[in-house]
Amino acid sequence: MIEKPIIDELCRIAGRENVLTAKEELTAYSYDATNLWRHLPDAVVLPHTSEEVARILRLASEKRIPLTPRGGGTNVSGGSIPVRGGIVLVTTRMNRIIEVNRTNLSATVEPGVVLQDFQAALAREGLFFPPDPQSFAGCTMGGVVAENSGGPSCLKYGVTKQYVLGLEVVTADGRILKLGGVTPKNRTGYELMMLFVGSEGTLGVITKINLRVLPAPKASQTIVAVFGDVATAGETVTDIIASSILPAKVEFVDNWTFDKFRGLLPDSSLKRAQGILLIQVDGLPETVAAEAKEVVRLCQRRASEVRVAQDKAEADRYWQARKAHFSDISSRAPTIVNEDVCVPREHIAEFIRLSQERARYYDVPLSFAGHVGDGNFHPVVLTDSRNREHYTRAVKCVEEIIDIALSLGGVLSGEHGIGLEKQRFLKKAMDPAAIELMKKIKDVLDPHHILNPGKIWED
Repeated sequence: MIEKPIIDELCRIAGRENVLTAKEELTAYSYDATNLWRHLPDAVVLPHTSEEVARILRLASEKRIPLTPRGGGTNVSGGSIPVRGGIVLVTTRMNRIIEVNRTNLSATVEPGVVLQDFQAALAREGLFFPPDPQSFAGCTMGGVVAENSGGPSCLKYGVTKQYVLGLEVVTADGRILKLGGVTPKNRTGYELMMLFVGSEGTLGVITKINLRVLPAPKASQTIVAVFGDVATAGETVTDIIASSILPAKVEFVDNWTFDKFRGLLPDSSLKRAQGILLIQVDGLPETVAAEAKEVVRLCQRRASEVRVAQDKAEADRYWQARKAHFSDISSRAPTIVNEDVCVPREHIAEFIRLSQERARYYDVPLSFAGHVGDGNFHPVVLTDSRNREHYTRAVKCVEEIIDIALSLGGVLSGEHGIGLEKQRFLKKAMDPAAIELMKKIKDVLDPHHILNPGKIWED
């Protein structure tokens, strides 16, 4: 419990209207998009400036108060849950797009800028920021950087870390660090900036971000392929990548989400199908036409139906159906266990087959979707946490799916991060010496362990 003098000091720093202490207000910041983890903070603070963030952190450090940074709260790793109570520092009111520089192909934003708003501002200048997580309508740029977010377009363009040019970060003791810059090349000393990209709020609070942006592609084409077998769809992905074509997106959904495609694809095809691939190629018009033709040819080897979107409106309908997958699956069961693993592309089909085998063994419903072009899957097991026996089987199935991914040379998380959800698997996925090195870095930057405590590794 935070004592009243400290609450009063927080009010002096950020303004009384930006400090929340009522139970109903604290409840709104006690969970994230997992919906499985809940813990009330003692106070929520919504600063407007880097200086306010620095003063809050100095206070927290001096008084040894746990502090959990938070943006839009859309993360699905339990990463923004204040498991030790204390202060939740919310950056959503630091929401200025400071600059979009078309000449330099760069932009500077505050951490509370919503990704969708940032993309809209870039589009007006004929630019775009490639990382595009499915939570784009609500996630904020500070979280995008802190989680090293991915998304469908990262197959061709890379994840967030490839686009961070510079950061302003406030350390646990309240120092404001300026790291990197706005130039595409910067080889000055250790890459300290990259320590904070993907650090999940455990090393510092990001207060300003310089990003590399790109010119928007001149043309794009969407191809949709329907498959009677999920693993066969995976084999087709391997064929496409091996053909030296690098699509912007290769996405997969299984038949749990087919309702969203009714009216877009024939019911007769959907009735027999188990999976759909959505593929987008982009670039110069002549390149797009040639690559789309080759993708269609490769899909026709195994697909029961292949369609090419005739215009942008039709393509947008396909992609909206894909984006609805997570919300659609979430409505199918009282509890879902949503995972995020990544496997080498040559093992995509094997990973799918082995995962389906485990789901049959444990007799639990399993849905597959993901950014399959780069081997990034989001297997979802549908269950009900109130039914302990079924829920136990569901969790055991998910654990074995993670083991399968690791055994195939994959990784524990492609884009969601570790947070609370995957702590227990970290020892399987990382060299113990590497975990100890991470802890030592934490000790240097946050010696009192006040920043987002209880995350990434188990105590």
